[in-house]
Amino acid sequence: MKGKKLTHIDESGNPQMVDITQKSITKRTARAQAIVEVSTEISNLIKRNELKTKKGPVFQTAIIAGVMGAKKTSELIPLSHPIGLEDCQINITHKKNSIIIEGIVSVTGKTGVEMEALTAVSIAALTIYDMCKALSHEIRVKEIKLLEKTGGKKDYKIKSL
Repeated sequence: MKGKKLTHIDESGNPQMVDITQKSITKRTARAQAIVEVSTEISNLIKRNELKTKKGPVFQTAIIAGVMGAKKTSELIPLSHPIGLEDCQINITHKKNSIIIEGIVSVTGKTGVEMEALTAVSIAALTIYDMCKALSHEIRVKEIKLLEKTGGKKDYKIKSL
């Protein structure tokens, strides 16, 4: 990591918001993913389309929570810039005992939306946990990761492992 420095730390070691006044306005997107592992019981309810709780339909509620989380990222992550998001899409799929949450966030602006995409999938995953914990505590939120980002100083795409 030679030659790299943390952008949110000034020369004296104090926290700072990154100055974006000189950055160009570009379309910026980020795609993130979270995986929630559930019990066989919960997985079977998903397969039969019976995963509904007193709080409402689990996946639909998680999608709304994920979008709300993305919109509130600057209130949750210190020093992040408030961003007027232009799009936030949350997709939830089910494979065996895993629920895969993918979030794609975009804006035309001076700063990226990686944190918004990561917050979106994290909040959606936590919502699934909250709504399903009455059925089983054998739920694991894992593998929250940035898959790709475009539009900033340099693009990023996760390397296949």
